[in-house]
Amino acid sequence: MRALILSDIHGSALAARQALSFFEKFNCDKIFLLGDTLYHGPRNPLPAGHGPMGVVEALAPYKDRIFAVRGNCDADVDLMMLDMPIENEYKVIEDCGLHLFLSHGHIFMPECFPRTALETIESTGFTPEKNNIEQKKPQIDVYLYGHTHIWKLEKNFRDVLLVNPGSTSLPKGGNPPTFGLYESTPANEGESGHAKFSIHTLEDGEEIATVTV
Repeated sequence: MRALILSDIHGSALAARQALSFFEKFNCDKIFLLGDTLYHGPRNPLPAGHGPMGVVEALAPYKDRIFAVRGNCDADVDLMMLDMPIENEYKVIEDCGLHLFLSHGHIFMPECFPRTALETIESTGFTPEKNNIEQKKPQIDVYLYGHTHIWKLEKNFRDVLLVNPGSTSLPKGGNPPTFGLYESTPANEGESGHAKFSIHTLEDGEEIATVTV
């Protein structure tokens, strides 16, 4: 899998189009959309190139390749405009032996998020086999989130890798607009599988941070 990681577009059609241009440039096949997609939010200024319908139009061709979650600024009317499900507060994706937890970051706090989180939050659709009732829900390896508008690539004290792509339109902390990239290579004969997460500048796609697991 190779996925473009986007968060906190906040209605900037300009940022959305620029970010999505890297879908083809990096030969991606999926998009992880981590919330706050259309509405700029009452505490934020209007981002450059503001145009929520332009964001809707830019995302539409990719609708079947997007895994999306709902952010704190995503209202019910936003759900009606986007032609993809974004009503879930989180999603769990299994790939290359890893369990990726996608959420916006305002409900499940990243800094103290445990690997065993799925044991205590509502069902993710992971159903143990009937003949193995002791089978446990999977442990989370990576938490992908947004919300802070500040990119991050580091493990928390509970050994969960935190991946925040930053904001494409309203970055904070003195950072430029950024996005993330996820690349996985499955295991084959003689070689183990691995996955790489990286952060890139929106302006030219330059890689500014990376981690391999």
